[in-house]
Amino acid sequence: MVKNKNNKAFWGTRIKKTSSLFQEIGNSIDIDKRLFIEDIRGSEAHVQMLSKQKIISKKIKKNIINGLKKIKNEILRKKFVFNKKYEDIHMNIENRLEQLIGNDAGYIHTGRSRNDQVITDFKLWIKSSSNDLDLKLSKLIKTILKLANKNIYTIMPGFTHLKNAQPVSLAHYLLAYVEMFQRDKGRYKKNLESLNENPLGVAALTGTSFNIDRNYTSKKLGFKKPTRNSIDTVSDRDFVLDFLYTSSVCSLHISRISEELIIWNSDGFNMIEMSDKIVTGSSIMPQKKNPDPLEFLRGKTGNAYGNLFSMLTILKGLPLSYFKDLQDDKEIVFRSYDSLSTCILLLDEVLKNIKPKKDKMISLAKKGFITSTDLADYLVKNYKINFRLAYKITARIVNYAEKNNKKLDKLNLDELKKFYSKIDNKIFKILSLENSINSKKSFGGTSFNNIKKMIKKYYRVYK
Repeated sequence: MVKNKNNKAFWGTRIKKTSSLFQEIGNSIDIDKRLFIEDIRGSEAHVQMLSKQKIISKKIKKNIINGLKKIKNEILRKKFVFNKKYEDIHMNIENRLEQLIGNDAGYIHTGRSRNDQVITDFKLWIKSSSNDLDLKLSKLIKTILKLANKNIYTIMPGFTHLKNAQPVSLAHYLLAYVEMFQRDKGRYKKNLESLNENPLGVAALTGTSFNIDRNYTSKKLGFKKPTRNSIDTVSDRDFVLDFLYTSSVCSLHISRISEELIIWNSDGFNMIEMSDKIVTGSSIMPQKKNPDPLEFLRGKTGNAYGNLFSMLTILKGLPLSYFKDLQDDKEIVFRSYDSLSTCILLLDEVLKNIKPKKDKMISLAKKGFITSTDLADYLVKNYKINFRLAYKITARIVNYAEKNNKKLDKLNLDELKKFYSKIDNKIFKILSLENSINSKKSFGGTSFNNIKKMIKKYYRVYK
């Protein structure tokens, strides 16, 4: 093996001189150095396999493994010097390994290429990061459940088009977001299945002539099986798109609840109070308390979309197999992960520091004739008329109440009989907000009993 002298790139024997500008833009060590744990883990599994297959000796294997452990220690203790001359984390580690153990370091790259090495590292990192986001989402869901459990009987208007529609429980509203974040968790878990194929051993693009055992490295690295086509393996970034898409949808859900809370906190709605811990002031208006963290969360969603679109654009024109265009994939993914991880934690903090204004919520719920549907349903169930006729009768009653500046439950029986003569006193029992909510007993509805059962069911999952 030839030593890497004078800090030259490993292909320096073939390529005499590279433009200094290209060297600057071609190196990725500032980005991919965070893959060091995955890179060392992959290298350890690879040399263990090489030794098992008698491609390298046990002595060389031991030497390399010991060297890699020292390097990992150096990086963790911040004693490792990352050198841009070696482009990336893979070459930085291999160069340091040579400094530590000499010529034996040259055997580490037998039967593999940086092409399969980087994808292996990247898949391992995305697996770990997906699990981390899954755990953070579970914590967020627990916070929402706690808030919901305290507000089962908190009545508020449910909105369509931001207009009062029907009364709902605040808990039911919050549980809608539990469903969204559960779907995000499900997407991350499904992505882990597609990540479960091991790229290591396909080398540059055609495989290798060495008698390697890819099933062995798959097991060592926690993959279910090796990938089946070497060309597809080195060019595949579907797993990157899956991660970015899932992160974008999760960001979307964070943005939606943030927008919801911004509206509820506005002076027009005034349905929640935000602690001083999660608001900011104005440089000129002393009275202001602004929901800046929520606006931050809403804004970050645009970045998540941009990262996904960037990766889609990079991939759309690439033939097989590896191209330098793909170098940006890691920076794009790291940005999305870092942003989303922060956003989940921030939303969790916000939800722990908001307080519903229950009197204001119920006051708003009493506006806009939001028990009208209950009145129409009552006419159908009790007088056996079809819903379209019941709808027309109710609409006329609402028009009358609006014109006379009365709430539905404040109309007297004589007034109601003008629109349908069979109406009796029982009608008033169904016009209350509480009755409206409790009547929605269909599975998934907002009745108090439904909500209690659903929260209990969630708590069995999120203990």
